[in-house]
Amino acid sequence: MSVKTLGTALTRTLWTTGNQRAPPVVRSTKLSRLSSTCSASGRGIQSCGSDSDRPRSDVPSSCSSEPPPGAKKRPKKPVGAPGVGAERGRRYTSTAAPMDQRSYLWSRYNDMKRLVQELLPPGACKTLNSSAIYANNEVSLGEVDIYGFDYDYTLALYSNALNTMIYNTAKDFLIEHFKYPEGIRKYDYISNFAARGLHYDIQKGLLMKIDAFHYIQPGTVYRGLSPLSDEEVLQLFGGTFHVPLQQDSGFYGKGPRVKQYMDIFSIPEMTLMAVANDFFVTNDIDYDPVHLFKDVSEAIGMVHLKGFMYKWIMQDLDKYILRGEETDAVLHRLVSQGKKLFLITNSPFSFVDKGMIHMVGKDWRDFFDVIIVQADKPHFFTDCIKPFRRLDSNGDLRWEKIKSLDKGQIYKQGNLVDFLKLTGWRGSKVLYFGDHLYSDLADLTLRHGWRTGAIVPELEVETKVVCTERYALNLTWLQALTGLLEQLQTHRDPDSKQVFQEWQNEREELRIMTKNLFNPQFGSIFRTCHNPTYFSRRLCRFSDIYMASLSCLLNYDPEFTFYPRRTPLQHEAPLWMDQLCTGCRKTPFLEEMSQIR
Repeated sequence: MSVKTLGTALTRTLWTTGNQRAPPVVRSTKLSRLSSTCSASGRGIQSCGSDSDRPRSDVPSSCSSEPPPGAKKRPKKPVGAPGVGAERGRRYTSTAAPMDQRSYLWSRYNDMKRLVQELLPPGACKTLNSSAIYANNEVSLGEVDIYGFDYDYTLALYSNALNTMIYNTAKDFLIEHFKYPEGIRKYDYISNFAARGLHYDIQKGLLMKIDAFHYIQPGTVYRGLSPLSDEEVLQLFGGTFHVPLQQDSGFYGKGPRVKQYMDIFSIPEMTLMAVANDFFVTNDIDYDPVHLFKDVSEAIGMVHLKGFMYKWIMQDLDKYILRGEETDAVLHRLVSQGKKLFLITNSPFSFVDKGMIHMVGKDWRDFFDVIIVQADKPHFFTDCIKPFRRLDSNGDLRWEKIKSLDKGQIYKQGNLVDFLKLTGWRGSKVLYFGDHLYSDLADLTLRHGWRTGAIVPELEVETKVVCTERYALNLTWLQALTGLLEQLQTHRDPDSKQVFQEWQNEREELRIMTKNLFNPQFGSIFRTCHNPTYFSRRLCRFSDIYMASLSCLLNYDPEFTFYPRRTPLQHEAPLWMDQLCTGCRKTPFLEEMSQIR
């Protein structure tokens, strides 16, 4: 049975049973495999997972519209207002008091849980593939003639060992250069603490996750390495979880009070920020969060400015660069199809040259029609000041006026206005890939109409979580339980309110379990409890397509057209169950990956 069929069945149960009164159910102490909260509430709720709990043909169920054998059939009541059926009219006109309100509500609960367990197809999301490309906008590769790339975390993917090195070196700078306490040195790097897209309140010293509507997700606010309670958060933010627009981060993620950490390189910075805060808080030492933020940011900056990161990678390319053979395969394929390629990166030429030789070979420059290094993005896309300069074969700067951008040459700095004049590459025939939504993609899509592709390595891990049976069952039951609460909330007697509170408690536990499957502190980078994250909304706005790595292009025909899925809006048909597997599909040319992976 398809997930759509399951959604239809569950939706019909929610919307059609109305105020039908169900007989008391036989309760069991068996735990449901869907959630640990079924019997934890002390209600002894019937388990719906075993065959013995399923309704027999001779036992009436609240899901059935037929009366039990021998029961007197009620005469049909006249239809009320035009378009309103008799059943719906009964729902709002009946004044009969429920015989056992608690039994009725728990019967509805068990019927819904039975549907979820019995109708959820085995391996419902197994076809969700981390090598797929996901579309926010319709894009036809057949119309794309020019492919552009960033370098770091686009052409070159790095191992987690790099984050550890950045963290440790910046920590040493913080202690030795800024004279921070030696006690900070005992904190080792925590690889799974922070996640991309988080916000940091500079004045309060808080790391937190914000949704697309500028609301803080409860349970994801950390001072140091310890979470704050919801009550503490409300007190700090004036009785609300909302962060006003004027206090939030600016367009490029940098604001006077709040900064958003948007790129992968920022993960060790967030971890060091949390560690430094934690040291002062746990040792009861007064400190200024604003100065701490500036010092940590500068320590991280010194790692990059002094070239430590470039040195580490060039000294051990095999350790730090991942899946270089896939980058080689992508470039070969695009060139063989007659596509033009260009590179715009903030990294220096010597570093890029070393990495590209490792991944592609000494002739890597032959693949690109234009190569620009130390571009100073995002200013490259917004300013018209810096002219292009050419580098000679030794990497030394030449000072002649640049009248054309020639293949095989290396150019430094420059700006997009001159780039467009010299190349004539404009509009939707250009597709540019990068990992930073602001520095790489935002201006290109908003100002210049280029097609954009976001590289989101976290997709590989997150799609694997979504494919697990535990996630599918938890999410399906969470949505079904939410639907029950929404439809039955008109029952406001004391017994009903007590039942609803137990359901709300279970719903909250399900949310926490679902969040912890991704990251125990902050959950998925794409979702809060029920909304897209601030990061996810920007991803949808600034990228036409997104994927885990460039190698995903190998799974698609050069004429392939990506179509965004038409997901229901809130005012449209209640097909919410269909969202469980929206986009679940096998990539059409996955066999071609077998020679690489």
